[in-house]
Amino acid sequence: MQRRSFLKAGSVAGLAATTLVSASCNLFSGGKKEQESVQEYDDQFELKEATISILQDKMHNKEYTSRSITELYLKRIDAIDKAGPKLNAVIQLNPDALSIADAMDKERTNGKVRGPLHGIPVLIKDNIDTGDNMMTTAGALALSGNFAKQDAFIIRKLREAGAVLLGKTNLSEWANFRSTHSTSAWSSRGGQTKCPYVLDRNPSGSSAGSGSATAANLCTIAIGTETDGSIVSPSSINGLVGIKPTVGLWSRSGIIPISKTQDTAGPMTRTVKDAAILLGVLAGEDQQDIYTLASKGKIKSDYTQFLDINGLRGKRIGVEKDGLHVSPGMDKLFQDAISLLKSKGVTIVEIELYKEIKKAGHDEFTVLLYEFKDGVNKYLSTSNSKMRTLADIIEFNKKNEAKAMPFFKQETLELAQKKGGIDSKEYIDAVKNTTEITRNAIDKILKDNKLDAIAAPTNGFACCIDLINGDYDNGFSFSGPAAMAGYPHITVPMGQWHELPVGLSFISTAYDEAGIIKLGYAYEQASKKRSAPKFKKDLFV
Repeated sequence: MQRRSFLKAGSVAGLAATTLVSASCNLFSGGKKEQESVQEYDDQFELKEATISILQDKMHNKEYTSRSITELYLKRIDAIDKAGPKLNAVIQLNPDALSIADAMDKERTNGKVRGPLHGIPVLIKDNIDTGDNMMTTAGALALSGNFAKQDAFIIRKLREAGAVLLGKTNLSEWANFRSTHSTSAWSSRGGQTKCPYVLDRNPSGSSAGSGSATAANLCTIAIGTETDGSIVSPSSINGLVGIKPTVGLWSRSGIIPISKTQDTAGPMTRTVKDAAILLGVLAGEDQQDIYTLASKGKIKSDYTQFLDINGLRGKRIGVEKDGLHVSPGMDKLFQDAISLLKSKGVTIVEIELYKEIKKAGHDEFTVLLYEFKDGVNKYLSTSNSKMRTLADIIEFNKKNEAKAMPFFKQETLELAQKKGGIDSKEYIDAVKNTTEITRNAIDKILKDNKLDAIAAPTNGFACCIDLINGDYDNGFSFSGPAAMAGYPHITVPMGQWHELPVGLSFISTAYDEAGIIKLGYAYEQASKKRSAPKFKKDLFV
């Protein structure tokens, strides 16, 4: 979850004061030698910016095998994540990765290719169950030793598609639902992940490791999860394409939850095409997640059919007024994006969505507190963790405060623990206010203005890493509306300001992934704003 989005929506406004920091965060403590080594890093990775299609072609032509590709990514992780810039994006490598790759190579040799993900290495956020030799901890020391009994539904589909599970990525602990003073991309198990563009900047969260790793070419593609902003925000900050699907398009069974009404996993990739491929492969009905049953007849098995280079022609797109005046750098990039959209045949209509959903934002946090307690207790009750309840987690953290809570505490966990059941009137009213108000507002604006989608900057530029004061408001967040409504959201690179990336968002109504993918792809192909990180020490290098 992206805590800063609450500051915009008003759910926890006032709980965290805005913190002013210098342009350079002075993260490094290793002295002159370490700083110089980072400044001079020369990135010559042979799979740099490689896409699914490129790797499939190379395997088909026998230039590479799945094993050789996997080995290259493992070496890359060692060089970039653990040494060199030390991104700290990968929390655990899969000891079975090479054996999976070997099995996929054997199948290919025998004439069997399962599909576009056959032999492709994927990194997975560490709140998604894998029934193997990797733990699932949500970054929490309290869940250390939790080896899942079986794969999450989407992981089963990933294996069936022939993907290589390369490892798990770090995240904001408990998907950033532990404290109102938290620092995104930090967990007690994994430590602090860095932004590969400017290393003293925060890669955002909660899917921080998936964002940082994919941007830095530590994998081909990655999976993140979102409650409110946790896919689209780190995707934007790290120059990626991120898709938060309609809630119910991807199953949530086997994923450590925050919210049954807002949670979803989704693709984090370097191109819209790769995101579209992954989206279709993992979509599907799951009897263990009743929300997916509503997707029957609405899922497309292949979303790449909507990759239309002329997909902007004749479209009407609403532009959120609150996104027009954020900061000088942001405003320039957004105006450039609007000009490009117009040049491709788009009619722009200014709208005021945030004005319509202001009341919903105040109830969102209440909904999440209730659903977190209910969902985590259910998850832990059947897990292999020694922790069986949320109360156990809180007590563990208190007893291990020096390691589990060295920078910020657990007041959000404690607030959730005080809530009653999801049959309470407070919860039922809050859900109605959050979900219905937001859905009605989005649908009404789309209908009344005859819009194909609503657009805005995804969020502000990357903040400094500040473990002492915690996250601060970076000016803007557009994750809230689609998150509260459970509607689809795509972010596509919009450009950089002083080499800090930011994304352009398109949102629409339920199950309109096809529509926003078409818009996102056409904009991506016309703008070409994705560029690989340079691992700068700070803004002044």
